[in-house]
Amino acid sequence: MPDIIITEFMDEDAVAQLAARHDTLYDPKLVDDMPRLMTLLPQARALIVRNRTQVRGDLLAAGTKLEVVGRLGVGLDNIDVAACTARALPVIPATGANDLSVAEWVMTTALMLLRGAYTATDAVIAGEWPRNRLMGRELSGRIMGLIGFGSIAREVAIRARALGMDVMAYDPFVGDGDPAWSLARQHGLEPLIREADVISLHVPLTDDTRNLIDALRLKRMRKDAVLLNAARGGVVDEAALAAALKAGEIAGAALDVFVEEPLSAKSAAHFKGCPNLILTPHIAGVTQESNVRVSTLIATKVIEVLAQ
Repeated sequence: MPDIIITEFMDEDAVAQLAARHDTLYDPKLVDDMPRLMTLLPQARALIVRNRTQVRGDLLAAGTKLEVVGRLGVGLDNIDVAACTARALPVIPATGANDLSVAEWVMTTALMLLRGAYTATDAVIAGEWPRNRLMGRELSGRIMGLIGFGSIAREVAIRARALGMDVMAYDPFVGDGDPAWSLARQHGLEPLIREADVISLHVPLTDDTRNLIDALRLKRMRKDAVLLNAARGGVVDEAALAAALKAGEIAGAALDVFVEEPLSAKSAAHFKGCPNLILTPHIAGVTQESNVRVSTLIATKVIEVLAQ
């Protein structure tokens, strides 16, 4: 039976790094085969997951010999951290390893939503020339509003400033004297929502942040503003967002994270017919480069724990 179980995709060099030291089972399909995972888990010393494997309840209880849980990413809402803590079971996220990838996703989607020209390929091939309809807007001179101001949001702020944007941020957990505020104007949540041209979310999913962007706050946004969420599904009320887009209450949105992943038919139905909407499959933090960084970091940390 394997010492290390990896249930979702991981860089193969990092898998080899683990396999050189421990009996390692790497099967990205295990996330969708819970009976098999439950059979393998009782003898495992380490479990490595991304965001789809739910490390809680019966699954966590089955891992009686686990010494560490590695998370190939940063969000921990799929892991019962409290239960792990109670067992003195360390949970190791890949903090910082995908910051750049998410920041680039934010800036790219902001540009796409404001310019609005990048979906014209079929029309141009068909002989159309919709220049007037596709006259978009520039990022320069506009306001980037960051809700949450951790490491990823700070990378966004650096890039937004480089493109000539004014950056404001809200984060009650960043102290007034923190040097990070040199990158953005400290702002209240409600004023930020009313004033920003681009709102980008960078908060974990907690009881306080669930449906943080709801129908009421969507109505408070500027009608020409766009909303970006590469943080966590559930921070945005998806049905309310779809309704706001269809009603023209905001100018556009991009979502990389969802309450249900993959989307069920019911969840997907909310988004049908929404104008100026970009949906991506929880990929903002995953590039070829970040996958190497994330995987190598977790492999190294897991090896360190198992060597103790």
